[in-house]
Amino acid sequence: MEITGKIIAVLEPRSGVSARSGNEWKSQEFVIETHDQFPKKCIFRVFGVDRLASMNIQMGEELTVSFDIDAHEYNGRWFNDVSAWKVERVQAGQPAQQPIAPAAPAAGPQPAPFPPVSEADAAGSSEDDLPF
Repeated sequence: MEITGKIIAVLEPRSGVSARSGNEWKSQEFVIETHDQFPKKCIFRVFGVDRLASMNIQMGEELTVSFDIDAHEYNGRWFNDVSAWKVERVQAGQPAQQPIAPAAPAAGPQPAPFPPVSEADAAGSSEDDLPF
């Protein structure tokens, strides 16, 4: 999934040591706000020192964030996890996430969406192997 907007909050990074592997880990969460008529906010997480360094997300930046959504259970409660795997900077002249208008219908007569049904077909034909 993708969302385009402005980074409005950069939360404190978290780090620790994995109980399974003994390796150190680091993650940080960011809040992005869309530019829709009714703006939406979404918090997402970037996991890993290398990803944090390569993405280098800063407060106030215009970004398109690609992320995965997953849920996990802990002590009988469920929590969503929104993890970013790619960010792209929105160019200054590039409009932020414009809705795509449907294509205008072509001029001239339009073909019927389905072929006409004959009376024999409507009454039911034994050649038809459809269950309905």
